[in-house]
Formats: sequence, structure tokens, C-alpha cells
Amino acid sequence: MNLGDLSLVLGVVCLAIWTYLLLGRGGFWRMGERDDRDEAAPPARWPSVAAVVPARNEADVIARSIGSLAAQDYPGDFRIILVDDHSEDGTAEAAAGLGERVEILRGAPLPPGWTGKLWAMKQGAERAATLDPAPDYILFTDADIAHTPENLARLTARAERGQLVLTSLMAKLTVETPAERMLIPAFVFFFAMLYPFSQANDPKRSLAAAAGGCMLVRRDALEAAGGVAAIRGEIIDDCALARLMKRQGPIWLGLTERAQSLRPYQSANAIARMVARSAYAQLGFSPWLLAATVLGMLLVYVTPPALTVFAHGPAVVMGFAAWAMMIIAFQPILKFYRRPAIWGLNLPLIGALYTMYTLQSAWDVWRGRGGMWKGRAQAQSPQGGGA
Repeated sequence: MNLGDLSLVLGVVCLAIWTYLLLGRGGFWRMGERDDRDEAAPPARWPSVAAVVPARNEADVIARSIGSLAAQDYPGDFRIILVDDHSEDGTAEAAAGLGERVEILRGAPLPPGWTGKLWAMKQGAERAATLDPAPDYILFTDADIAHTPENLARLTARAERGQLVLTSLMAKLTVETPAERMLIPAFVFFFAMLYPFSQANDPKRSLAAAAGGCMLVRRDALEAAGGVAAIRGEIIDDCALARLMKRQGPIWLGLTERAQSLRPYQSANAIARMVARSAYAQLGFSPWLLAATVLGMLLVYVTPPALTVFAHGPAVVMGFAAWAMMIIAFQPILKFYRRPAIWGLNLPLIGALYTMYTLQSAWDVWRGRGGMWKGRAQAQSPQGGGA
């Protein structure tokens, strides 16, 4: 096969892939699942809720995040449990005095086989079950997420209307720094491509997904599923919880502006570390899946502009068409993050960078530094040793 024939084959493949992504794959790119659409009416009775907030070294943001929970305009019974996971920066002290709703629970030592966040979530859920009244729902939310005052009420109303066992919101990430403006919208785009929200929300499909920053769970359904202990060692804990809960009933995941991240990423390296924490775990620590993913990312994102610039004849047209489809698909998430439409031209470069971050994730695991979170290496190495 000569170079011209190879270019033609690549052009056909790229065009076919992007045609499928635009017309199939659950319409993931439209970003149609939003919590400000099809809002639910208030329930006849407001259920009781306990928020569980796992926190480790979050002193710089904890007062704002817990303060936003304490300020919730929620008509039902609502408590807040902050689980301080052995913080060394005064996290618990920074959260003290934020209201009668707030209880600070000092975490127990991390046992073998658990990731730190899930161990903290388990302790918080167990404490919530002892409250009087025991909560109907548990809101698992991260310590670096701020909620608008109406968020819990809107979230609970949606859960009650749909009889959902898990209702999750993908918190809006910050896009203030140059690195964030470059890379963060694509993070959500890639997540939605991997876990199309419409398919995750379809009770007839096995695909399940959630966003760990904001997850409202029916307590009885969680206990029936085996509790947090059932996913104790998972690195991608939110999607693991979604899979667990979808066996119990319907779930829902959508975008929101009512829950926002307080954690800025000052550099591309910071975003790379965030991605690398879980990318190789997503691939099941498989070198074969890693190789396939790298080749796939290069084919999907890098090849279309390369054909447009360097190929000849029909391959140029097909490469350009695939690149145009890529730009179109990127527009809804750019609009959500208020980024200019022309930024879609950068998706090939962004895809190449995320490919590098995935390789970095594998390298971190291979050298025993996988799944780094707050100073803990939590991922298992491919050889099965503790990391």
C-alpha cells in the first residue's frame, strides 16, 4: 500500500468515526442533560437528607464549601457531616463554627484495601444512619465544591419525581487560568464521550456514570447494594458507585451551574496530574487497552488535521470533513463554559495532550505512584502490588 492509498484509507476511517460520533453515541456532544431543564415540582413531603463531605487537606476551600451547604434553602431536615481524613493543614478547624447543621467527624485510620475517599465516605454514611431521623438520602459531595442555595432542593425534587436511587450533577469546573481555558471543557467532553449521559440515564442500558462532586443517593438503596464497602478499592469511585446503584433502580446525571468547583488548576501540569490519577485505572491497567487507546486518540483527533494539511486528493476532503465534524461536536461544551467557538480548532492539540496524560498515568502506576490523591498512591500496579 503506497502513501496515497494509506491516506485514503485513513480519511475514510476518520470520516466514518466522526459520522458515528455525531449521529450516534447517544448524542453525547449535545450536552442536553442539564439540571435547569425539565425541572421537577416540589414534592408533597420533603425527605430528610444528610450531606457527607470527605475532606483531606482542604483548609483553603472548606469554609466556602461547607458554608454553601449550611446556607441551603432546604425545607426538609438536613444535616452535614464533614469527615476529616487525617488532614495536616487544619481543615477541621477551618470548618468549625459554620452552623448547627455541621458535625465534624475525625476519620479512623485507613485500612488495607480501601481508597482514602471511599473510606471517608463509608464512615460518614454510617454516622448518617445513626441520626434521628435517619436520612432518606445521603448527599456525597466533595470538599472543594460550592452549592447555590437552591441546589439541594432542586436535586431532591428531581430524585423524588423520578424515584431515582442516584441523582448526580457534574459540577462546573473553573476556567479562569490559561490552562483551564485550554483543557477543562475538553475534560467534560471526553467524559461525556466515554459515558454518554443519555445512555447512563436510560434504565434499559447497563452503562452507568456519575460525577463525584455531587451525588444524591437513596440511603436504603445504598445499603441494599452493600454500601460503600462494595466498591472499597475503586479509583474511579463515582462511576463505580453509579454501576452499583443502577442495579437498584434508575439513576440520572447532568450538567449544572448550581454546583461549582472551588479548586483552580494553575497550570497544565496540575490538570495532567488530575487526569493521570485515574486514566490508566479506567483502562483496567491493561497495556493492550493503553496501546489501543493511544492509537485511537491519534486516529480520532490528530489524523484529520494531518490529512487536511499533508494529504492529497480525496483524503484531504475527508480529513477536512472529519475535522469540521470535530469542531461542530465541541461547540455545545464550549458554549456551556463560555469559550469562543473558534476554540474548537484546538481540539486535535488538546486530544494529543490528553493522550500524553494517559501515558503518564500508566507510567505512574508502573513506578508505584498510581492514583495519587492527597499524598496517597492508591492504584494497584499491573503486577498486583500495592501502590
